[in-house]
Amino acid sequence: MTVDGADRADKVDRVDKRDRMDQTNNTPNPSNKRIPMTQRIKNRFHRLSERGEKALVGFVSAGDPSIPRSLEIIKRMCDAGLDILELGVPFSDPTADGPVIQRSSQRALAAGCRLSVVLEMTAVIRKSADIPIILFSYYNPILAYGGARFYTDALAAGADGVLLVDLPPEESAELTDAWPGNDLALVRLLAPTTPPDRMRAIAASASGFLYLISKTGVTGSDGLDTADIGRHAAAVKSISDLPVCVGFGISTEQDVAAVAKVADGVVIGSAFERIIEENLDHDDLPGIVGSAVKKYKKATVI
Repeated sequence: MTVDGADRADKVDRVDKRDRMDQTNNTPNPSNKRIPMTQRIKNRFHRLSERGEKALVGFVSAGDPSIPRSLEIIKRMCDAGLDILELGVPFSDPTADGPVIQRSSQRALAAGCRLSVVLEMTAVIRKSADIPIILFSYYNPILAYGGARFYTDALAAGADGVLLVDLPPEESAELTDAWPGNDLALVRLLAPTTPPDRMRAIAASASGFLYLISKTGVTGSDGLDTADIGRHAAAVKSISDLPVCVGFGISTEQDVAAVAKVADGVVIGSAFERIIEENLDHDDLPGIVGSAVKKYKKATVI
């Protein structure tokens, strides 16, 4: 769908007004009733579709640069209009991540952030925001923590789902068989090189949404082929009803706008962590990140 300049300006203005007036996307559920975790994700995409917007999915490494400062940054991101939070579990060997997120993990680990702390942070975030929270992790921290314990504690903290970078469907049973239920969404990754048959198998084992990697390489690498992304996104949509979010290498408002035309959501991680890294000693670091969220969010209006 295309819109002319006046229509787009009107829609962007409505986003601004929601940010200023009610922030209904991310305020706590006023009824105080527990919302099923996968339902919170589904509701978010439904509301965004009704508004003519795509989801802005933001990744940050929990605990970077410190646990209190990280919580301040995340709160400001939620207040600024972030639609879905990917809360990264710091890990010493993040093989899918580029140098920016690698360094953010190292800062978080040095600050004492571990999986148990990430779950405590999740509970704090949930008290002030109704945003869907996806725990983004490598498998090893969860394996060490215990699969059943992780499931129970993640739900109790208010997490909505988990994305495990290095756990393919064929090896997932040792984790998911230990789960006492299916309330925690299991977000799956799809690569641009994934063949159709395997794409179907991965999608069939996923819930919440599908994360389509924009290109081969690691997070934060440069160069986007939006036509290629559009073809891959269309292929995924043809075999699954789950929302499709695209990430890796998205860093500018122009990138966000281009990807938003072909996907249900846009994932930004390295760009946020780069802002954090470049402003570690700035008094208003949370505000700087919040301002970036607002700019990116405006670009998701279609």
